[in-house]
Amino acid sequence: MEKDGRPNWDSPMQFVLACVSYAVGLGNVWRFPYLCQLHGGGGFLIPYLIMLLLEGLPLFYMELAIGQKMRLGSIGAWTSISPYLGGLGLASVVTSVYLCLYYNVINAWSFWYLFHSFQSVLPWAVCPINSNRTGPTEECEVATPTQYFFYRETLNISSSIEENGGIHTGQALCLVLAWAITYLFIVRGVKSTGKVVYFTATFPYLVLFIYLIRGVTLHGAINGLKYMFTPKMAELANPRAWINAATQIFFSLGLGFGSLIAFASYNQHNNNFQNQAIVVSLINSGTSIFASIVTFAIYGFKATLNYENCLDRMRLLLLNTFDLAEDAISMDSVLEWTEKLNTTYPEQFAQIADKVREGECNLEKELDTAVEGTGLAFIVYSEAIKNMPLPQLWSVLYFFMLLLLGMGSMLGNVTAIITPLRDFKIMSRMSNELFSGLVCVFCLLLGLGFTTTSGNYWFTIFNDYAATFSLLFIVLIEVIAVSYIYGIKRFEKDIEDMLGHRPNWYWKIMWAVTSPLLLIGLFIFYIINYIQGGTPTYQAWNKELVICPRAAVATPVAASTGV
Repeated sequence: MEKDGRPNWDSPMQFVLACVSYAVGLGNVWRFPYLCQLHGGGGFLIPYLIMLLLEGLPLFYMELAIGQKMRLGSIGAWTSISPYLGGLGLASVVTSVYLCLYYNVINAWSFWYLFHSFQSVLPWAVCPINSNRTGPTEECEVATPTQYFFYRETLNISSSIEENGGIHTGQALCLVLAWAITYLFIVRGVKSTGKVVYFTATFPYLVLFIYLIRGVTLHGAINGLKYMFTPKMAELANPRAWINAATQIFFSLGLGFGSLIAFASYNQHNNNFQNQAIVVSLINSGTSIFASIVTFAIYGFKATLNYENCLDRMRLLLLNTFDLAEDAISMDSVLEWTEKLNTTYPEQFAQIADKVREGECNLEKELDTAVEGTGLAFIVYSEAIKNMPLPQLWSVLYFFMLLLLGMGSMLGNVTAIITPLRDFKIMSRMSNELFSGLVCVFCLLLGLGFTTTSGNYWFTIFNDYAATFSLLFIVLIEVIAVSYIYGIKRFEKDIEDMLGHRPNWYWKIMWAVTSPLLLIGLFIFYIINYIQGGTPTYQAWNKELVICPRAAVATPVAASTGV
């Protein structure tokens, strides 16, 4: 099946780095830590690693084997297996188009924050002055400076999906820049992509390592790390923890988009993709755990800061109410004094009882507050960064890392579109530069809709629905096609032809039985979850109330794709 004249990676290392750059993405930084927090800290690692062995690794191996054997993109590869399966490859391309439309918007936000980091005072650290110059903007006072900067300055968000106030010029320019850089990365196919991945796949680890050193030295970081490494084993009995582990593995590895098939199609015929599949899968999961350690250190710092601020407010309330000396109550004795004064002066304490209840200080409660997605990446991290010494430095490092993670994943996303389409003779007559440019411009023009004032609501819809349910269906059909249409025995022979040996019993049992059953189970769960969801809703920004629920789109379990 080898095609003469098809370009190859310069070395197996380039292929591995391309897969790492694609698979290790934003989901590792903002989705996995959230799931750890949601499902009992380190205890979540047990279902996560089990699902890696039962689902992620076998399916990752399978897609690499198909791409390397057929040496074609997703459409051509599945058509070669059976003419009736060409639509499966087309479905992967369409899903990748959906992903590209909104995924580069995240990179545009990263550019926006990166550019705003070069200021003497970070713009999300303080509220702007109102038009009368008499005090801070009221909208910002009701919210927080970090929330205001994201929702008002970055998104200029409307109060509902129906309201559209035009394109945000700054965001549109950042999106153009993001697509221009994406084009430069892929303009010469694997020849240019192969060079770029040396940087996009490795530099984020340097930043994460620097953040790890800084994070563990922050005040209160130990509280976050204790929270992560103290597993709540009762969560293992929660079916949703196992379902979330399965979906996280699935989306984090980037299965079903056709990117892995496209990357593997540029390998030499006898390349050892089996070892590479194992290495990339372990690197991807290891990065999720590594990023979680960094994130929980930041969580601990932020939660401790909020907890101590709460204690200080409570201390001042008690001092003023009971007319005590300034040094009578220390930060460490606030809770003790609260109980003492409640017992000693019950009538006087009753006057502030409501305020005490509303402002109850609880470090565990602060750590239990789970945030994912853009809320974690652009609000929680920004909140923590502004309180660090030299916040501009840490802000530049963090958003540059986010940018590289996002751009690295975009290489795979766009390759999943371009490679299968270039396999058609009519498309192959165009130069790489022209065809890649047309794809990028097409996605850019459609993606401009996400830079409008209602664009974030559409972003949420695409993020929650465009590449979740459809991917499960695509990969389910893939594994059934390989196991029962193409046949395990033929697939074994193909692998033997490439590697010199047949796959062992583990791989065959996973492909034929375990992985299909898991995917069917996830598929059924998604259908039931959608039906039981009732009237779909979404969260909207309200200037007076800050955030309030409105009707529209419900969020399914999987959230972001993680690529």
